[in-house]
Amino acid sequence: MDFQFTPEQEAFREEVKDFISKELPASILSGEPHAADDHFEETMEFRRKLGQRKWIGIGWPVEYGGLGADALMQSIFHYEMLYHNAPLDNQAYQVGPAIIGFGSDYLKKKFLTATANQEIVWCQGFSEPDAGSDLANVQTSAVRDGDDYIVNGQKTWTSLGHRADWVHVLTRTDPDSPKHKGISYFVMDMRSPGITVRPLVNMVDNLEFNEVFFKDVRVPAVNMIGEENMGWYVAMTTLDNERSGIRDVANCQKQFDHLLAALRQGEGIAGVRRDRGAVHRLAELAIEIQVVRQLAYRISWMQTQGIKATREPAIAKMFGTDLEQRITQVGMALLGLYGPLRMHSKRELVHGNVVEEYLHTVSTTISAGSNEIQRNIIATRGLGLPRG
Repeated sequence: MDFQFTPEQEAFREEVKDFISKELPASILSGEPHAADDHFEETMEFRRKLGQRKWIGIGWPVEYGGLGADALMQSIFHYEMLYHNAPLDNQAYQVGPAIIGFGSDYLKKKFLTATANQEIVWCQGFSEPDAGSDLANVQTSAVRDGDDYIVNGQKTWTSLGHRADWVHVLTRTDPDSPKHKGISYFVMDMRSPGITVRPLVNMVDNLEFNEVFFKDVRVPAVNMIGEENMGWYVAMTTLDNERSGIRDVANCQKQFDHLLAALRQGEGIAGVRRDRGAVHRLAELAIEIQVVRQLAYRISWMQTQGIKATREPAIAKMFGTDLEQRITQVGMALLGLYGPLRMHSKRELVHGNVVEEYLHTVSTTISAGSNEIQRNIIATRGLGLPRG
């Protein structure tokens, strides 16, 4: 098995890195922790430059504003962007494939090129107070009324809902069907009458998430992605893109590099070198990062070969997010009293990234499908074990 990238793939990696060094705003490139909507105008300017290179829809067909790049090229692109803190539009990479695969010609014409050019900011309306890991339990209702559907309900953990122009949202259109059936998938204008957004400040003191409330919101029937009551299967397209594993590879490597930089900056590396147990733990983490790297790139390789990845994304997501927590936990232990110092403290190390990442990783094993759910997927799809 050849674990090397081709010369063309490595040349593309260098092209992406060169673009980042030249175009990513200095305020973001500095590596300092930021809230998701900090420097929003600079973020959008950077994303529009990505759109000009057709990198927003890098894997989309050319006619929809993409490059038609294969899964390995997409992974190279996303890894470099994520590792260098580049503010990607995660929702574009989720809703785009859903519209390409299941959307009508109307939806494709209206949204794909505009999304690829970053003329639209998206948010995701999936999770609800009683439908997080059990996403099929969504209760937000959509009732047909002539040419429209009337939507009522609530969504939560809506990333950048306060900035978004449109939301792609799961609703229940048949309450009498089994949970996975009776769900329909819509795109909705966030300026529609009846939509209320309430901010949620997370434990890192960032405004990223929101609650979104729908009260008698009218949505044109033509805004449905796919068929009525088949939205669950369309939504799996977006979640497959969210669980590719490459995000966790980039995050793990970035967190590990921040930890080593903090140890060097705080002159704590000498003490760690004298502690054989600490050295061994760092070595184990470095090996585990290579494991999650291979898991993620195997998924990309399978996709280039037309092989359906079922259990593999669950394995990569579970292992990768668990590893993110282990890296930051080891970091906090090795840094001692320096560890909890956050950005702008007089003695903080590498902008306080280690503690920021430590706090952030509390949620990583829960978001995008909790690791308990991933274990169920591995058991049933991977090992053939019976449900329940």
